[in-house]
Amino acid sequence: MKVYLSNIYRVSPEFIGFLNRKRFIKWIDRVLSYFSSEKEISIYIASLEEMRTLNRLYRGRDYPTNVLSFSSNDMRGFNFSFLGDLIICHEILKKEAKNQRKSIDSHWAHIIIHGCLHLLGIHHQNEIDLKKMESMEIKILKRLGYPNPFY
Repeated sequence: MKVYLSNIYRVSPEFIGFLNRKRFIKWIDRVLSYFSSEKEISIYIASLEEMRTLNRLYRGRDYPTNVLSFSSNDMRGFNFSFLGDLIICHEILKKEAKNQRKSIDSHWAHIIIHGCLHLLGIHHQNEIDLKKMESMEIKILKRLGYPNPFY
C-alpha cells in the first residue's frame, strides 16, 4: 500500500501534530482489503479556498466541502495500480468534528474511508445506495475501533 500525502505543511499546526502516515495507511488498507489488490492512493490536504474552487470546477457547487475523490477508474479498460486522488480539507473536518461532537481522529478515519469507497465506485446517489454505503462505513470503522459516525 502506497499513500502519498501532499500539501501538509500549508495547513494548521494541529494537523501536523495529528498527522501519522501509519494511521492513514491503516484506514485505507482496511477499505481496500475488502475490494481490491495492492493499490496506490494520493491524499492532498487543501485549504478552504482550494476546496471551494475544486468543488465549483468539478461539481458545480460554489462552497468548500470536506472531501472530493477523483478515481482513476474513470479510465475504463485500464488496470492501473493507482486508485485515485482524495482531496481533503482539514479545516472543514475540524469544524465538523467539533459540531458533531466527534474526535478529530474518528472523523478523519470516516472521511478517508468514505473517500476510498468513492474511489472504488461506491456512491450514494439514492437512498438505497446511501444505506449500503453507510452500512459499509459503519462496519469498517467498527473493525478499526471507531464508533458509528451516524449515531
